[in-house]
Amino acid sequence: MSTWTLERVVDELLAAETERRDRGPITDEFPGLDIDLAYRAQDALLQRKLDAGERLIGVKLGLTSRAKQQRMGIDAPLTAWLTDAMALPAGVPAPLDELIHPRVEPEIVFVLGEDLKGPGITAARAMQSVEAVYGGYEIIDSRYTDFRFTLPDVIADNASAGRYGVGPVALAPRDLDLPVEACLVEVDGEIVDTATAAAVQGHPAEALALAANALAARGHGLKAGWTVLTGGITDAVFLHPGSTVSVHFSHLGTVTVTGA
Repeated sequence: MSTWTLERVVDELLAAETERRDRGPITDEFPGLDIDLAYRAQDALLQRKLDAGERLIGVKLGLTSRAKQQRMGIDAPLTAWLTDAMALPAGVPAPLDELIHPRVEPEIVFVLGEDLKGPGITAARAMQSVEAVYGGYEIIDSRYTDFRFTLPDVIADNASAGRYGVGPVALAPRDLDLPVEACLVEVDGEIVDTATAAAVQGHPAEALALAANALAARGHGLKAGWTVLTGGITDAVFLHPGSTVSVHFSHLGTVTVTGA
């Protein structure tokens, strides 16, 4: 077996995604995969996708709830990339034949009206950059068996990014009290979870600010027009063939995805 390098990490993760197969954590075989190298691998993975014709359209945050952060031993969310190939238009079923073990989680979604780059970004400053707020969902799809991974593993794997969808209602930030915006998750008509957007760092704007500052430390910034998924509001639920997951928001409408 060849020696582990950044390029081999990218090769392994791309192959797992393309071939729709999971694998054990890379850190089981490559203890040298630390957080810095993992983010470099994440960026290299993005570049491979851009070279293949995909277009960078935003960022997503992972591990935004404080409970999940404590479980992973971190004090800030992860950042990862969104490309146009990940976006699911309304009414289009999720292509389960392209995914490994998809799970759906509700999200507060921001669309930026101006560039935002750290350091020193506060939640208030972050919200000034937001043009519109949507309700949405993310389909996470780890390339690791049973979603078992260490922090560097999940960073390199683009924070388990799979697909995402955005609801039909767009509101200006001033028209929402975001921390108390509630969502109700329904699977095939059965209510399975509920929470408010305060589950995301107390306020999704905090997650956006943390993303801007973390990206700045790596030489990146957020761009006007980008989509930002601020992190799961509830635990994720599995999406099975023929099953429908609906997320009902207080003011941001309903967004639905069906497995096909």
